[in-house]
Amino acid sequence: MQLARKYALVQIVLHWAGALLMFSLLSLGYIMTSLPRGAAGKAELVNLHKSLGLTAALLIAWRVVERVRRAVPAYDESLHGWEAALAGVTHRLLYVCMLVMPISGYLGSSFNKYGTRFWGLPLPRWGWVDESIRDIFYTIHGTTSFLLLGLVLLHVAAVAKHQWLDRQRCMQRMLPGGNE
Repeated sequence: MQLARKYALVQIVLHWAGALLMFSLLSLGYIMTSLPRGAAGKAELVNLHKSLGLTAALLIAWRVVERVRRAVPAYDESLHGWEAALAGVTHRLLYVCMLVMPISGYLGSSFNKYGTRFWGLPLPRWGWVDESIRDIFYTIHGTTSFLLLGLVLLHVAAVAKHQWLDRQRCMQRMLPGGNE
């Protein structure tokens, strides 16, 4: 398989849709967890968060399939070995976090009395009402959100460095247009 010079359009769309969803989910998660229990509108925000999170999970699953199916563009030749290695580790950890987040959130919801609704449709529960198990999954979910945020910030900082300081035009790999 020959290495592409940039990502395929489907990969680009999935990347930016995922980024938008991630930003929305992290923001919504912060807002809803800051509200006191029983606050007006909190239940609606929680249900929106769950539906968006499961939508993100479907996009992430599709993205993983595309990542396996299609060639990944090679890094710029001027990248130092340690930079390429760090980029590889960061991308793998981003994928792990993007998979752990919806799974741990869904499982946490499976162990509370409310369950999960996906855009209004009730989903099967994979557990029973158990606060201690629920809290384990929600702790994993919350901790992973901070790790994910840190990795996203590292990713954005690296792109900015390579794009504007090193003048490597790495953003063009993840923008539509031009040659694939």
